[in-house]
Amino acid sequence: MKRILKYMEGYGKECILGPLFKLLEASFELMIPLVVARIVDVGIAGGDMGYIVKMCLVMVALGIVGLASAVTAQYFAAKAAVGFAARLRAALMEHLLGTSYTQIDRMGASTMVTRMTSDVDRVQNGVNLTLRLLLRSPFVVFGAMIMAFTIDFDSAMVFVGVIPVLCLVVFGIMLITMPMYKKVQQKLDGVTGAVRQDLAGVRVLRAFCREEEQVEQFRERTQALSAGQILAGRVSALMNPLTFVLINIAVVVLVQIGAVKVQHGILTQGMVIALYNYLSQILVELVKMANLIITITRAVACGQRISDVLEMDVTQDRTGDRKTPVCGGVEFRGVYARYAGAAGESLEDVSFVAEPGQTVGIIGGTGAGKTSLVNLIPGLYEPSQGQVLIDGVDVRAMDKRHLRANIGVVPQRAVLFSGTIRENLLWGDGEASDDALWAALETAQAREVVKDREGELDAPVSQGGTNFSGGQRQRLTIARALVRKPRILILDDSASALDNATDARLRMAIRQMPERPTTFIVSQRAASVRYADLILVLDDGMLVGKGTHEELLAGCPVYQEIYHSQFPKEVASHG
Repeated sequence: MKRILKYMEGYGKECILGPLFKLLEASFELMIPLVVARIVDVGIAGGDMGYIVKMCLVMVALGIVGLASAVTAQYFAAKAAVGFAARLRAALMEHLLGTSYTQIDRMGASTMVTRMTSDVDRVQNGVNLTLRLLLRSPFVVFGAMIMAFTIDFDSAMVFVGVIPVLCLVVFGIMLITMPMYKKVQQKLDGVTGAVRQDLAGVRVLRAFCREEEQVEQFRERTQALSAGQILAGRVSALMNPLTFVLINIAVVVLVQIGAVKVQHGILTQGMVIALYNYLSQILVELVKMANLIITITRAVACGQRISDVLEMDVTQDRTGDRKTPVCGGVEFRGVYARYAGAAGESLEDVSFVAEPGQTVGIIGGTGAGKTSLVNLIPGLYEPSQGQVLIDGVDVRAMDKRHLRANIGVVPQRAVLFSGTIRENLLWGDGEASDDALWAALETAQAREVVKDREGELDAPVSQGGTNFSGGQRQRLTIARALVRKPRILILDDSASALDNATDARLRMAIRQMPERPTTFIVSQRAASVRYADLILVLDDGMLVGKGTHEELLAGCPVYQEIYHSQFPKEVASHG
């Protein structure tokens, strides 16, 4: 929790003035019962209408000043809380973007979204209420008790007797509900994850007619969340009836004592009314304090969840400071790789050398480790053993931003961001000219995709690029990578939605680039890699073959099986 409190720096004035103005409001509130007592004992008892009007005006003045104090306090508290939350969100976003792929995999996107939204909102609310009520409620409780003692000692003892019982009820219920609310927050994570999964895969759901099943599963999750919220709410709902029963018992005792003392002339009727008002104030403030503590507890729990993220070590993704020129040579030396929590290695003892400008094809079955291999090149993951070298320098010793500035990565899932085509392409190079953008589009076989759009480069792109087909999105993401003019280009099965002719033209265009990058083509299609300078064949994480198409076709059974399954006519003609 201390980790996130540093984002309150700069709001010292607000953190002082907010509570001070709340205490000022509470002070005026404590004067009201005394004014009411004077109205009863002097104005009403003496039939002095002028005095009654004057004291009513005093109450109105106290109310106006108290309202002004409360509004001022709320302004300072809100300014501090909102500013703190904005800083915290910005820091959390920056930290999350700096985490490694392994940490993102371990935490999960839905959990990150919850911590960026719901958790930060709860922390903000906790800060706001803390600044407004943390000092005010105890001040009113003890102030009302002291004022009661100044009126009558015996009557004030009723306060001494009832307050501990009220505290026991209020804080007892609070302690019971706190763990319930923590479980509710965990269930909310599950609901958020389910929503994200269903919305991301809505096309698949409809294609397989699984809407009803997913709706039922979602209903079960929300019902479990609602059940937890209802149970916690029912326990919390006991607070009002129990406290009002206790306070009414105390009122009966207070009125009985007061009536006897009024009859004997020890107290006045106005004093008894004032004592009753003070007792009511104490009840209200105790309930506020209990709710405040619940809010603070939930805010602290959410703050701890946020702190857990901020305490994640991001140095793994920023190790090294070498900024040597990148020419494109890539070497793997006995590389092993394992995903966090996996039972086995995703890559085992992989070694190969790719010369600058070469085209390297990577082929293998599903789960063979193709994506794992190329993710090691830009340092998105780190090997558990062995070395990944770029131009003879270990990736872990290189400055990651410098390294990735020289690498163009096109992932399996084509991701476009809302905005325009131009804005998406400029991610590759923010200073690129229109000519450079069109050249990249030409190489990526995406020129016609853009030309057919109204506005061309300034045509809109919806979130996720949903206003483009799968093949169009892939070509645009390839163009985005080419705008960077990378020394290493990684195409991770990024042409899977393209027809064979377009795929062939794309590979030929990349080969004819003036500054040809070292290109890694990940594919399950033998046609996409057969003309590569070096082909790597992976099977269950192991490198079972490397060489040219002819060499592998002559001596690698796994490659032979893949190739012949895709080109059966060639097998028949040779047979």
